[in-house]
Amino acid sequence: MPVTQGVLAVEALGFDTLGSFFARLGLTLARVNPGQSIPGSFWGDEEAGLIGDTIYVRDDTPVHSAMHEAGHYVCMDQTRRDGLHTNAGGTYDEENAVCYWQILASAHLDGMDHERMCADMDRWGYTFRLGSAAAWFAQDAEDAHAWLVSAGLIDAKSGALIIGVRR
Repeated sequence: MPVTQGVLAVEALGFDTLGSFFARLGLTLARVNPGQSIPGSFWGDEEAGLIGDTIYVRDDTPVHSAMHEAGHYVCMDQTRRDGLHTNAGGTYDEENAVCYWQILASAHLDGMDHERMCADMDRWGYTFRLGSAAAWFAQDAEDAHAWLVSAGLIDAKSGALIIGVRR
């Protein structure tokens, strides 16, 4: 899938900005040279790749893609992490939790916020019952929120992301 115009790419956000956040999650961000295939990319092209605790990106990788892969890593248990290579797997409920997590986590990146993350998810082609990521997040994501609370990844009272806690 080619980069959709207007979607924030790693180069525009800054590799170090993303890498610093990922380090707080126990993840390593690895840069892939332009034109090279991204290791561990499930979808190919410029989509982020995930192998073990490393997320692979090129400068043209959408930030939302890298954040989505980070969300998969954070949401899975250690047994699944131990064999992680390309396909994060998981359940339907976990996939929704990952989408919710990436929207929440976007507030921790200078140059990204909830609104931008939702807009980029929409531009890229994520689909939600209510027609947009923002509408889903605000009105229809109670199950994803509950999943993340149950997993200890967001605070039950404030709804804030808990950084550094891994399942």
